[in-house]
Amino acid sequence: MVSQAQRDRIAYRRRQTLVSVLVAAASTLVMGVLLAVGLTGAPGWDRVRESFFDLDVARDALPDVATGLWLNVRLLVFCALGALALGLLIALLRTLRGPVFFPVRALATGYTYTFRGLPLIIVLYVLTLGVPGLRLEGMPSVLVLGGIALVITYAGYLAEVFRAGIESVHPSQLAAARSLGLTYRQTMRHVVLPQAVRRVAPPLLNDTVALQKDVGLVSLAGPIDAVRAAQISTAETFNYTPYIVAGVLFVLLATPLIAVTDWVTLRAARRQS
Repeated sequence: MVSQAQRDRIAYRRRQTLVSVLVAAASTLVMGVLLAVGLTGAPGWDRVRESFFDLDVARDALPDVATGLWLNVRLLVFCALGALALGLLIALLRTLRGPVFFPVRALATGYTYTFRGLPLIIVLYVLTLGVPGLRLEGMPSVLVLGGIALVITYAGYLAEVFRAGIESVHPSQLAAARSLGLTYRQTMRHVVLPQAVRRVAPPLLNDTVALQKDVGLVSLAGPIDAVRAAQISTAETFNYTPYIVAGVLFVLLATPLIAVTDWVTLRAARRQS
């Protein structure tokens, strides 16, 4: 049976929660009104509104930009899977022990150092503009080359995330698994990797969100994605509203993944505490 004191505490907490919600809503409303008044009261607001927030131009550009966004979505799926697989492989190579594997570790380390330091746009230009100049047989399309550039670049970042997760597993667990007769491969697969992936899930998802934005850079090589479609529409109308449309679509695309990332991060924090 709940005591009167406990009921009073529950009622007090509910009142405090209600007050907090009302204060937050009021402060948000005041801040929004101040920003709106300050923005619309600027001397050049009318010109900016015509150039960036024209509803008629947005309505006309939306179908083409949305069609281009579908290309970005497909590219994101394949690049994310490829970067995760390659990043995990590089991380495993960097964690190999023994002097005989030193060349492999050196190559994996050099890979991560190189592609974490190179700007993505340079890698894109080299693969999409330089490699086709070799005129090799069976040369893939520019879109595929752009996807490869995204994969090998982000694999360098993901490899370090995976490596941090692998090295965070206490060595005693590896020793216990080996003492039970598990091979090194079985130990990594059944003991180390499940724990490592669970621990580094939030940063992995954060890098995936970053990749979701950077897939738009493939438009620099020519494929008509959302960004390129917005650029074409802007060139036809001399209005920048299509870029705003593309930006809004990218935000809507990223929102579910960002929400999942926040949820996983909060869940991990609660589990640790």
